[in-house]
Amino acid sequence: MHDSEPRGDLKLGHLFQAAGLAPNDVVVIRHTLTSAGLSTQADATGPKLLAYTREQGRNNKLGKTPPRIWLNFLATSGRRARFLTAFENHGELVAERTDLLRFFDLRHSPVFSAHTQRLVIEWTADTVNWAKSGTQAGTMPVVEISDPKTEPFPGFDSIVISFGELQAILEDDRYGQWRTALSSVQGIYLIADTKSGQLYVGKADGAERFLGRWNAYAKNGHGGNIALRALDTVDLSHRHHFQFSILQVFSPSAPAAQVDAAEAHFKNALLTRRFGLNRN
Repeated sequence: MHDSEPRGDLKLGHLFQAAGLAPNDVVVIRHTLTSAGLSTQADATGPKLLAYTREQGRNNKLGKTPPRIWLNFLATSGRRARFLTAFENHGELVAERTDLLRFFDLRHSPVFSAHTQRLVIEWTADTVNWAKSGTQAGTMPVVEISDPKTEPFPGFDSIVISFGELQAILEDDRYGQWRTALSSVQGIYLIADTKSGQLYVGKADGAERFLGRWNAYAKNGHGGNIALRALDTVDLSHRHHFQFSILQVFSPSAPAAQVDAAEAHFKNALLTRRFGLNRN
């Protein structure tokens, strides 16, 4: 078989093409765990990764004007590397530059988010070269795309989730246990505006239950609530400041009057009519 004939091998470049990424708009970075940088798995999968990656030497492999999308992988065994996350480069912060270092305005990107911790590639033999252009990295073989890890349901009294996490729970296959649990009960929930500190108490009752009620928030950011819709009118991104939790759970057979009384109690206890986001 000639090299020019189709072989069916999956390369990283094929995933670029499927995601609509131009190779010259991408840099692929291979991180390793070292005592001088990312020393643990928690470092590589937590907020330290962005802080570590945004700091680059004055003369490094990313070039004078690095590409827009930075795909971050973590070396595992041999030449294998597992995908961590993508950052979008909004340019160098020149005011922070030093004699030795440059600092970049990196922000989390949804690129390849479905492949987080699932995609494994095989790096080229020159593993010392920790950064590759999209063109160079496009030929790297994809050796694994694993099934999504199932996220166990933590219990109703342990739920504290962001707006982004709420959307994932309602859409991602990993959260099947969550959706089953949230569709099985009714009750009282709390939305906290983490920017202003204001609170909103709501109820999920009848056939709608928590799953149906929260699905409305995930779709439009306000669920039809007057005060939350007003915040969205000013700034559509404000919904990303919302945090969701559950205050009390009732069985599906609990009478509506019991759920209504609990909602009124929490509104009074938390002063959400006077200082919060409840308008009734």
